[in-house]
Amino acid sequence: MEMRSKFTLGTFLLLSSLVSLSYSYSTDEDSSQLMSRRLLNQASDMSIQQYLIPHNIIREERRLPPLKWSKKLAKFASWWAHKRQADCALIHSNSDYGENLFWGSGKDWKPGDAVAAWAEEKDYYDHKKNTCTKNKDCLHYTQMIWKDSLKIGCAKVVCRSGDTLIGCNYDPHGNVIGQKPF
Repeated sequence: MEMRSKFTLGTFLLLSSLVSLSYSYSTDEDSSQLMSRRLLNQASDMSIQQYLIPHNIIREERRLPPLKWSKKLAKFASWWAHKRQADCALIHSNSDYGENLFWGSGKDWKPGDAVAAWAEEKDYYDHKKNTCTKNKDCLHYTQMIWKDSLKIGCAKVVCRSGDTLIGCNYDPHGNVIGQKPF
C-alpha cells in the first residue's frame, strides 16, 4: 500500500509539472482576452488541484474525508505569505487555523513539492504513542491527516531573496495536544 501511494503521489507530481509546462506556452497568438482569462482560470484551478490532490491522496490512505478548498483560507494564506515575502522566514501566523509552511531555495518550487515534503514526515509519526520520533518533526504530516480538518487554503510567493515560501492553512486546526489525528 505504501509503495502504491508513493507511486501515485510521484505520478501526480510528474503529471502536474507537465500540465504546468503546457500552460506556459501560448497555442494561438491571436487569442482574445476571453481566452486569456479562461487560461488564467484553468491555471488557477490547476494550482488548487496541485495542493488538493496530494493532500487527499495522503488522507485517503487513512480513510479520511477529502479536504475541500476554501477561498477564505487561501486568502489568509496569501496574506500571511506576502507578510513574510521580505524575509521568507518560516514564522507561523499564530491564527486559529492549522498551518504548514515550506521554504525552498530558488523560485521553481511547486505546490506538490511542499505537500510531498510534509507527507515524508509520515515515517516519523508513531500512532500508538501519538508522538514524533525523537529529534524529528511529524507535525506537518499530522496536520495534513487531522480527521477534523475539512477545509484548506494555500498560497505561494517568491520572496525578495528569490526563494519560495508556500503555506497551507487548515480549518478546523489540528495538532490538538492529547488528541490523535485519526
